[in-house]
Amino acid sequence: MKPVPASRRSAGYRAFLAHRVSGLALALFVPLHFLALGLALEGAEPLDRFLAFADLPFVKAAEWGLVVLLALHLSLGTRLIVLEFGPWRGLRPAWIGWAAGVAAAVGLAFFAVA
Repeated sequence: MKPVPASRRSAGYRAFLAHRVSGLALALFVPLHFLALGLALEGAEPLDRFLAFADLPFVKAAEWGLVVLLALHLSLGTRLIVLEFGPWRGLRPAWIGWAAGVAAAVGLAFFAVA
């Protein structure tokens, strides 16, 4: 078994993976969102069945996870835009920590409200 290269153990690589995985998870959510919107167009009964399903505890937990992933994707994407178009160079590991902190704060706020 080959050892993991140092470049894949860095904070920048983990931020890259988190950004890509959160983007994929959000892309998988979009069809479900369109399904809910389509059910709303079909009438009250199909939408009510979907909303009853959405009240299940595991769906609420998945919704919380989705909000955290969205905040993570947004904060890491903002970090990339600032690095790309700003005068800064390098990985700026502290910015990765701030991005994770923003995602955690949004997750806690959503948990407190929901």
